[in-house]
Amino acid sequence: MRWSWRAVRGLALACHPGPTVVVTGLAAALAAGTGSPPATTLLIAAAVLTGQLSVGWSNDWLDAARDLAVARAGKPVVVGLLDARELRVAAALAVAACVPLSLATGWVPGAVHLLAVASAWAYNLVLKRTVLSWLPYAVSFGLLVQFVTLAQPERPVAAWWATAGASLLGFGAHAANVLPDLEDDAATGVSGLPHRLGRARTTLMALGALMAAVVLVVLGPAGPPSPAAWAGGGAAVMLAGIGAAASRADPRSRLPFTAAMAVAVVCVVVLVLAGPAIAG
Repeated sequence: MRWSWRAVRGLALACHPGPTVVVTGLAAALAAGTGSPPATTLLIAAAVLTGQLSVGWSNDWLDAARDLAVARAGKPVVVGLLDARELRVAAALAVAACVPLSLATGWVPGAVHLLAVASAWAYNLVLKRTVLSWLPYAVSFGLLVQFVTLAQPERPVAAWWATAGASLLGFGAHAANVLPDLEDDAATGVSGLPHRLGRARTTLMALGALMAAVVLVVLGPAGPPSPAAWAGGGAAVMLAGIGAAASRADPRSRLPFTAAMAVAVVCVVVLVLAGPAIAG
């Protein structure tokens, strides 16, 4: 593998930097908010980062032929920054780092995290082209919350509402994430659940799932919600309404996608603010 600046830039783009940074940041913030020691928080972040890198690089490696067929803008293999073989090697190296980092948190939390990574790989390998395309997202996001809490010294199990909310967040994020690429995906034989439902219904599904996630995270903890949680819930309702109205007015508008991503961010913030309640 040629470690040139061109290849490094290509790897940075191919790792899907947005989701990689968000998911790693979410794991680190949840770990800190639920009371993990600093060393454990750093270890969790490192394990999640390497797992996310492996998922992103394997996605672009496995999709290289499809991306080239439709000349998908912004893809490193399309613009010639690197090739599929280099992505395959990078993905394998990331997995090789992820395994010991995950198990260093403990056998049980490590196994939970590796199962979450394996679920994401299953999406890349097979499930993205099936009606079960949503399943790896729901499974992996739910397991991520469990990994963060189980990695703490006391090994607490995450609260049901946090796990269910994270799973709904993953489900909604999957539906929203494919909206910009529905036509390109369909042209190369990808037929996941969103592709079968179409743009309008997928938009409503994404917004509905993300709103359900916010409701769970706001109302799930014992006691009355905090002012910040109420504010987050109100913002999510407003954003979901904007997205639904924009979709109805113009099904091809990019605003519903932006609104759905904003609702997802609100859900993440409210989940992090729940802090110690997540670990029971």
